[in-house]
Amino acid sequence: MLDAIRDFFHEVLAEPERRDSHHLTLELATAALLCEVVRADYEQTAEEQKALEQMLMTRYSLNEAQVAELMALAEAEVDEAVDHYQFVSLIKEHYDYAQRFELVALMWQLAWADGSIDPLEEHRIRRLADLLYVSHSDFIRAKLQAEERRQSDE
Repeated sequence: MLDAIRDFFHEVLAEPERRDSHHLTLELATAALLCEVVRADYEQTAEEQKALEQMLMTRYSLNEAQVAELMALAEAEVDEAVDHYQFVSLIKEHYDYAQRFELVALMWQLAWADGSIDPLEEHRIRRLADLLYVSHSDFIRAKLQAEERRQSDE
Protein backbone atom coordinates (compact mmCIF):
# COMPACT_ATOMS: atom_id res chain seq x y z
CA MET A 1 0.00 0.00 0.00
CA LEU A 2 2.71 2.48 0.99
CA ASP A 3 4.68 1.54 -2.14
CA ALA A 4 1.64 2.31 -4.29
CA ILE A 5 1.22 5.69 -2.63
CA ARG A 6 4.93 6.44 -3.07
CA ASP A 7 4.86 5.37 -6.73
CA PHE A 8 1.84 7.57 -7.41
CA PHE A 9 3.49 10.52 -5.72
CA HIS A 10 6.73 10.08 -7.68
CA GLU A 11 4.86 9.79 -10.98
CA VAL A 12 2.86 12.93 -10.30
CA LEU A 13 5.90 14.95 -9.26
CA ALA A 14 8.12 13.58 -12.01
CA GLU A 15 5.60 14.19 -14.78
CA PRO A 16 3.09 16.84 -13.66
CA GLU A 17 2.30 17.74 -17.28
CA ARG A 18 0.53 14.36 -17.64
CA ARG A 19 -2.13 15.46 -15.15
CA ASP A 20 -5.16 17.47 -16.23
CA SER A 21 -4.51 19.84 -13.34
CA HIS A 22 -1.37 20.74 -11.42
CA HIS A 23 -3.53 21.38 -8.35
CA LEU A 24 -2.97 18.08 -6.52
CA THR A 25 0.74 18.09 -7.26
CA LEU A 26 1.10 21.62 -5.91
CA GLU A 27 -0.93 20.68 -2.85
CA LEU A 28 1.46 17.82 -2.12
CA ALA A 29 4.57 19.92 -2.69
CA THR A 30 3.21 22.70 -0.48
CA ALA A 31 2.19 20.25 2.25
CA ALA A 32 5.63 18.65 2.11
CA LEU A 33 7.38 21.99 2.65
CA LEU A 34 5.02 22.86 5.51
CA CYS A 35 5.71 19.43 7.04
CA GLU A 36 9.40 20.29 6.89
CA VAL A 37 8.75 23.35 9.06
CA VAL A 38 6.77 21.29 11.60
CA ARG A 39 9.59 18.73 11.79
CA ALA A 40 12.44 21.26 11.87
CA ASP A 41 12.79 21.33 15.67
CA TYR A 42 12.36 17.55 16.01
CA GLU A 43 9.25 18.11 18.14
CA GLN A 44 5.86 17.89 16.48
CA THR A 45 3.26 19.37 18.80
CA ALA A 46 -0.49 18.92 18.63
CA GLU A 47 -0.83 22.68 18.09
CA GLU A 48 1.44 22.56 15.04
CA GLN A 49 -0.38 19.55 13.58
CA LYS A 50 -3.76 21.23 14.08
CA ALA A 51 -2.48 24.48 12.54
CA LEU A 52 -1.13 22.57 9.53
CA GLU A 53 -4.42 20.72 9.05
CA GLN A 54 -6.36 24.00 9.26
CA MET A 55 -4.02 25.72 6.78
CA LEU A 56 -4.41 22.94 4.25
CA MET A 57 -8.20 22.81 4.67
CA THR A 58 -8.48 26.56 4.22
CA ARG A 59 -5.94 26.97 1.42
CA TYR A 60 -7.18 24.06 -0.72
CA SER A 61 -10.84 23.73 0.42
CA LEU A 62 -10.33 20.17 1.60
CA ASN A 63 -12.22 18.18 4.21
CA GLU A 64 -10.55 16.45 7.16
CA ALA A 65 -10.20 13.09 5.41
CA GLN A 66 -8.59 14.69 2.36
CA VAL A 67 -6.19 16.65 4.56
CA ALA A 68 -5.26 13.51 6.49
CA GLU A 69 -4.48 11.73 3.20
CA LEU A 70 -2.53 14.73 1.88
CA MET A 71 -0.49 14.97 5.08
CA ALA A 72 0.26 11.24 5.05
CA LEU A 73 1.49 11.45 1.46
CA ALA A 74 3.53 14.57 2.17
CA GLU A 75 5.15 13.10 5.28
CA ALA A 76 5.99 9.90 3.43
CA GLU A 77 7.60 11.90 0.64
CA VAL A 78 9.56 14.08 3.07
CA ASP A 79 10.85 10.92 4.75
CA GLU A 80 12.12 9.65 1.40
CA ALA A 81 13.43 12.95 0.01
CA VAL A 82 17.15 13.66 -0.10
CA ASP A 83 16.58 17.38 -0.53
CA HIS A 84 13.83 19.93 -1.23
CA TYR A 85 14.46 20.24 -4.97
CA GLN A 86 11.42 18.30 -6.18
CA PHE A 87 9.07 20.36 -4.01
CA VAL A 88 10.69 23.75 -4.52
CA SER A 89 11.15 23.43 -8.28
CA LEU A 90 7.49 22.53 -8.78
CA ILE A 91 6.34 25.46 -6.66
CA LYS A 92 8.68 27.92 -8.39
CA GLU A 93 7.43 26.72 -11.76
CA HIS A 94 3.74 27.21 -10.96
CA TYR A 95 3.54 29.86 -8.23
CA ASP A 96 4.17 33.53 -8.84
CA TYR A 97 6.14 35.62 -6.36
CA ALA A 98 3.08 36.63 -4.32
CA GLN A 99 2.07 32.98 -3.89
CA ARG A 100 5.60 32.01 -2.84
CA PHE A 101 5.63 34.88 -0.33
CA GLU A 102 2.26 33.67 0.99
CA LEU A 103 3.75 30.19 1.45
CA VAL A 104 6.64 31.64 3.48
CA ALA A 105 4.09 33.57 5.57
CA LEU A 106 2.24 30.30 6.23
CA MET A 107 5.52 28.73 7.33
CA TRP A 108 5.97 31.47 9.91
CA GLN A 109 2.40 31.07 11.16
CA LEU A 110 2.99 27.35 11.47
CA ALA A 111 6.23 27.87 13.39
CA TRP A 112 4.37 30.13 15.86
CA ALA A 113 1.58 27.56 16.37
CA ASP A 114 3.22 26.14 19.50
CA GLY A 115 3.82 29.59 20.99
CA SER A 116 7.52 30.03 20.16
CA ILE A 117 9.97 30.00 17.29
CA ASP A 118 12.77 27.48 17.63
CA PRO A 119 16.08 28.49 15.98
CA LEU A 120 15.87 25.31 13.88
CA GLU A 121 12.46 26.36 12.58
CA GLU A 122 13.77 29.80 11.68
CA HIS A 123 16.75 28.27 9.91
CA ARG A 124 14.51 25.92 7.93
CA ILE A 125 12.16 28.73 6.90
CA ARG A 126 15.10 30.93 5.89
CA ARG A 127 16.53 28.12 3.77
CA LEU A 128 13.19 27.38 2.10
CA ALA A 129 12.53 31.08 1.45
CA ASP A 130 15.92 31.34 -0.24
CA LEU A 131 15.20 28.28 -2.38
CA LEU A 132 11.81 29.74 -3.33
CA TYR A 133 13.52 33.01 -4.33
CA VAL A 134 11.64 35.04 -1.74
CA SER A 135 13.73 38.10 -0.89
CA HIS A 136 15.27 38.49 2.53
CA SER A 137 13.24 41.65 3.17
CA ASP A 138 10.01 39.74 2.43
CA PHE A 139 11.22 36.84 4.59
CA ILE A 140 11.56 39.34 7.48
CA ARG A 141 8.25 41.03 6.63
CA ALA A 142 6.46 37.66 6.75
CA LYS A 143 8.12 36.88 10.09
CA LEU A 144 7.05 40.20 11.61
CA GLN A 145 3.50 39.83 10.30
CA ALA A 146 3.26 36.37 11.86
CA GLU A 147 4.55 37.73 15.18
CA GLU A 148 2.02 40.57 15.10
CA ARG A 149 -0.76 38.14 14.27
CA ARG A 150 0.29 35.86 17.12
CA GLN A 151 0.33 38.77 19.60
CA SER A 152 -3.09 40.02 18.49
CA ASP A 153 -4.54 36.51 18.91
CA GLU A 154 -3.38 36.31 22.53
